[in-house]
Amino acid sequence: MSKITETNQQYYQGAQPFLVTAAAGQTAFVTTFDTDLIFGSSDPTNVDYALNNFKVYTSTTGLPGSFTEYTSTYTVSNNTINFPGASPIPQNSYVVVQLKTLDGGKYANTPAEEAIGDAVEENYGSYQYIKLSDIVDNYMVGYVGDGKIIQSAKKSDVVFFAKRSLQEFSYDTLKSIKSQELTIPSSLSLPIPQDYVNYVSFCYIDSLGVKRPLYPNNNLTTNPYYNLIQDDQGVPTQDNFGENLEGTSQTVERWRKADDRIINNQAFNQLYDNFAYGLYAEGWYGSGPWDWGRLYGLEPQTSQVNGWFGINERDGLFTFSSNLRDKLIVVDYISDGLAYDLDTRVPKLAEEAMYTSISYNLLSGRANVSEGIVARFKKDRRAALRNAKIRLSNIKLDEIVQVMRGKSKWIKH
Repeated sequence: MSKITETNQQYYQGAQPFLVTAAAGQTAFVTTFDTDLIFGSSDPTNVDYALNNFKVYTSTTGLPGSFTEYTSTYTVSNNTINFPGASPIPQNSYVVVQLKTLDGGKYANTPAEEAIGDAVEENYGSYQYIKLSDIVDNYMVGYVGDGKIIQSAKKSDVVFFAKRSLQEFSYDTLKSIKSQELTIPSSLSLPIPQDYVNYVSFCYIDSLGVKRPLYPNNNLTTNPYYNLIQDDQGVPTQDNFGENLEGTSQTVERWRKADDRIINNQAFNQLYDNFAYGLYAEGWYGSGPWDWGRLYGLEPQTSQVNGWFGINERDGLFTFSSNLRDKLIVVDYISDGLAYDLDTRVPKLAEEAMYTSISYNLLSGRANVSEGIVARFKKDRRAALRNAKIRLSNIKLDEIVQVMRGKSKWIKH
């Protein structure tokens, strides 16, 4: 279970103020952000100071414009900021801990003092998630112990199966939030993201900010894994160590230089239109050779002008068709949810599915456990996973009705 622990000021501004009232001053300030403080150094001249995800400001009056960045020595432990020795903060003065935010916060007086970063924005919407560590702790409390089906379990086993469950859920159940906005260079290729498992969609962004879907080039071209150099007899050649010699792929080069208008027949139809218009201008009317040869009907795979993408597994690259050069694209993809600490979050709508999945995996791998018990938890796991998929699908009736109205379908609701 969870409850809101941050104040509105902490959540929206990323700021937590303190009033020093002790006569001898205060030497420790305990922050209660949902975001853990990251500390590198208290010295702005130290390169590790940039690692901090927060800044400290002080003021003797607390009035707007009176705060200055605190740059003297302090340390951080368990989200507590400690000042060594006697407190340098005077009595009845104000201290503000400001998490880094995109606008720099409101306590800086100079650009150098601004707390520029995205720690605040990364915390937005975090209430819809539960940390994987909390899943493990809750499971140990609620599902393991005397009088329960799982009377004992190592926490390391629970952690392992929790991670495995998160991986499986990330592939087809959890809502993908991974995306990258990139500009396609002249090489028409981009490296695959470090935590990439599979793609969800590719689209380019037009001048209005509208996304235009891109389509895979699976049946149009390919990215050969081996590009062997052959002799005049067609036999692959080898180097001094007996390994095959390889060169650049001619298939990839031809695709990179291809004119997309030829692939989708735009070039042919434009040529025909120019020819027919010329004959019409010369006074030709009626049927004739200019009516011959036009392509009718559509080939679904090529009848689009947005462009194509491919995946070069050999070089670890996304490749794109020539009309996408210098275009802005967005790549949506899924990961296994474990690549970074930030990823180890589970939507609360799938929390129960995580618990049942951990239980099933623990019981199915144990000796002397009744098959009926294992079958029961397998069924519970399947039902909980199905419920999680339905919840996370985020289907809204109004959106469906709006789409169907455009298809002349009358739906009462």
